[in-house]
Amino acid sequence: MPTWLIVLLCSIAAVALFVVGMSLTLMLKGHHIDSEISTNKNMQRLGIRCAVQESREDSGQTDCADAGCSGNCSACDIEKEDS
Repeated sequence: MPTWLIVLLCSIAAVALFVVGMSLTLMLKGHHIDSEISTNKNMQRLGIRCAVQESREDSGQTDCADAGCSGNCSACDIEKEDS
């Protein structure tokens, strides 16, 4: 059996295992994995914040909530100046 075929079959098997694992997680938990800082209750409970929010607080700028950030890193803009 050619080497390229073995590599191809191994990569297909790895992707299949990943898909099965994610499907089992969805079926057992009943919802998608919540990895967003603004909506994950466990991250909020542990005090994990958006990197942009921490950076703004460290530099003495206003809190991200004042700038309209909901804790979602993609919604924060560290370069945006408050008017």
